[in-house]
Amino acid sequence: MEKVRNTRRFVDSPAAAPGSGSTSATGSASEAPAENLTEEAARQRLAELAPIVASAQEAYYAESNESPLTDARYDELVHEMRRLEAAFPNLSSPDSPAQRVGAKISDSPFKTIPHLSQMYSLEDVFSLAELREWYEERAAETPGESLEVTTEAKIDGLAVNLRYENGELTVGATRGDGVNGEDTTANIKTIRAIPKRLRGADVPELIEVRGEVFFPLREFAKLNEQRRRAVEEAEAELEEEGLSFEQRRRARAVIANMQPFANPRNAAAGSLRQKEPSVTASRPLSFIAHGVGEIRGIPASRETELSTQTGLYQAFSEWGIPISPYNQLADSWEEIEEFVNNLATHRSDLLHGIDGAVLKVNTRSLQSSLGETSRVPRWAVAFKYPPEEVETRLLDIRVHVGRTGRVTPYAVMEPVVVDGSTVSQATLHNQEEVARKEVKIGDIVVLRKAGDIIPEILGPVKARRQGDERTWKMPENCPVCGHKLAPAKEGDVDLRCPNAKSCPSQLTERVAHAGSRGALDIDRLGAETALWLTNPEARREDALTALTRGKALWFEGEDGTDRRVHIGREGAREMGLVDETGALQDSQEVIPPALQAELGIPAPQSPVLENEAGLFEITVESVRDVWIWRELSRDVKAKGSTEIKRAGDWQYERAAWLAPRWSDRKNGPNKQTTPSKPGKTIETLVEEIENAKTKELWRKLVALSIRHVGPTAARELARAYGSLDALQAASLEELEQVEGVGTIIAESFRNWFTVDWHREIIARWTAAGVVWQDPEPAPALADAGSAASVSGTDVGGTGGASASSTGVGASGASATGAVAQTLAGMRIVVTGGLEGYTRDSVRATIEAHGGRAPGSVSKRTTAVVVGEKPGSNADKARKLGIPILTETQFNELLQTGELPAAES
Repeated sequence: MEKVRNTRRFVDSPAAAPGSGSTSATGSASEAPAENLTEEAARQRLAELAPIVASAQEAYYAESNESPLTDARYDELVHEMRRLEAAFPNLSSPDSPAQRVGAKISDSPFKTIPHLSQMYSLEDVFSLAELREWYEERAAETPGESLEVTTEAKIDGLAVNLRYENGELTVGATRGDGVNGEDTTANIKTIRAIPKRLRGADVPELIEVRGEVFFPLREFAKLNEQRRRAVEEAEAELEEEGLSFEQRRRARAVIANMQPFANPRNAAAGSLRQKEPSVTASRPLSFIAHGVGEIRGIPASRETELSTQTGLYQAFSEWGIPISPYNQLADSWEEIEEFVNNLATHRSDLLHGIDGAVLKVNTRSLQSSLGETSRVPRWAVAFKYPPEEVETRLLDIRVHVGRTGRVTPYAVMEPVVVDGSTVSQATLHNQEEVARKEVKIGDIVVLRKAGDIIPEILGPVKARRQGDERTWKMPENCPVCGHKLAPAKEGDVDLRCPNAKSCPSQLTERVAHAGSRGALDIDRLGAETALWLTNPEARREDALTALTRGKALWFEGEDGTDRRVHIGREGAREMGLVDETGALQDSQEVIPPALQAELGIPAPQSPVLENEAGLFEITVESVRDVWIWRELSRDVKAKGSTEIKRAGDWQYERAAWLAPRWSDRKNGPNKQTTPSKPGKTIETLVEEIENAKTKELWRKLVALSIRHVGPTAARELARAYGSLDALQAASLEELEQVEGVGTIIAESFRNWFTVDWHREIIARWTAAGVVWQDPEPAPALADAGSAASVSGTDVGGTGGASASSTGVGASGASATGAVAQTLAGMRIVVTGGLEGYTRDSVRATIEAHGGRAPGSVSKRTTAVVVGEKPGSNADKARKLGIPILTETQFNELLQTGELPAAES
């Protein structure tokens, strides 16, 4: 049987050698060579890196829309950890994220299943020099004149293992930790590209087929557009009158669950790991095989063919298993280099995302003789491409003011597609970074982006300067509130706005923080609502900039029609708003106020909230006249005309109230049929704010944005003192003695109350009806060990009564007034999944009964409750001799307050 040497030959074209330039993805400026560090310094650096890398690994294998690191930066940090662990072997640990293969599966909802043969990760290299060194080393270890390797595209998807027995697909699993995976057979069988039965009779008795589940790029773009539209329609539906509770619930579920995916890899991982196979089936997933694990009972007719990697792929194809069209066989470095360069050139034209190229020794007997390390096979290597780089024009440099007042410059650029998405902004970190990179407004700049991270400007293309580029200067005053900027302390590079009280940018983030789940948990008080309450003009600059770049602004007309303002690019140049390159002439004032008025653009508004003291004074009427700027994401027909409002145009629209309705009269002026009225969002928000007044004390402490006082410290302070008055009366020494508090938190807490405007917040919240005290426990119930005692599934559990029966839940009222304090003085750690509880509800149950629910085991732990797939806390408890409880025993403890006979 003749084998195809080159499955697909790329179009020959010149290509810069990836990984050969000065902008390599590797090499951190702050990274010191391992040999230059002491063991203690290496220990500290590993301690810094471990949680960062572990967090990135969790995001990589999850359906997450927030990636903490770019792929390139993740690779840098993993390699730094490995170099340190190699230089200091006694610092290496099997639990190190740098030694991990795949994802931890202890928290997976799927059954764990072992692979018959281990699934390895691949060794990574980041330059052509390293890749050549790998090839030449393997060639030197093998007999013959040349070493044949397959050169393949590295698919950016989710690794899976398919087990076929006598041709039937019996098991489909994720890679997991390489030894054990998640049993996702039911979901894998819904993917059309994966055959449920292999074609032909000459198939092995058993074979593990390894490959990648992925989203084809075109299908991914379509799916994300569908999700965007669904969210927009649901948001519009919520503003309609007369919706039933069920209709509102469904619309909110759409908004919560249909947000666009961050990238194709995360979408594939999340789609495959759905509890309902029907959801997986609805996603256009695909599959490509790239390897094999265990093989038993190979037919004699296939033995020769399956002795090579290329023969294996040929057999896969004949059995109906998809293989990559981007594979070639090479037997020289020159052929390898050509493939890698051509693949990089055409990476945006491929069927799927890639993050590099893979080389594999072609002869499988040589693979066996080369063997594997504990983590990677020695017969394969992955060459990682550096992040994609593109050029675009820098139109402006602006600054963002964060929650703490830190001022960060960012670039505004001509929109450009990079790494699969359109971007128009990039961070510049601080003024020293701008100076170091030597970028000027009007420059053509080099931009790179990897994954879903905000892109980075590498520097200007100086050869393309025309002489009219302008040097940017950091503003002396806050662009939002006008206060003079200054470093927080001498020697700081970052400038900060000192106007913590009323700077709209800082206030926006504090109000959003107050409404978050970890604070007051106010439905509808998210980032967008916080923005229009505190800084409704935040996006005016963006809208005006779009106007100078040929986009239109749309306003609500007096007769219900849409009014359009448009000046075009040429008009912007004639008005002196931009230069010949399209860069803004005035970074601080895009369009002068007088010209805005002349164009019919409304004057800026004053915010509803000037600081958070007014949060509990918000009414439906107080937000009647708030307007916001919104960029249109798709084309829509304008009201009252044949014009089209285009994607990229900006709409000036009501934030909280609905626009009036008008009749469209053909033979006369339009007539208003329904006046403007409140939308459901603001009505819900006002109700939620009212409910928050009586929520638990700890939530209100968190909502105050006291530095270092998060939910854990706030819970301990509230539990120890019960009221704000008692907390304020406590001495520093007394606060320091509260468990989990200590000197830094205690000082921060006391210092917060020394500021006048902080005390104003307390006074106005109190005047508005905020309760600063948790109810006292009911002595009769506490002493009785109560028979009315709430069973384990009654307090926030999935199988019991509603949370309102205990006071733990949406209202936030303390449970201690209605629930027996059977766990008073106890510290209960829970590890693994419990049938009757969610993670949050079991903690609420413990605390409602007077106990504490720390996240880790210590000598002071009273007992550990062990559920399905427990973590390391169970082992640690056994070593310390701490009682181990089942869920049933835990429920007994809740009722009686006495530890049942338990495993220890």
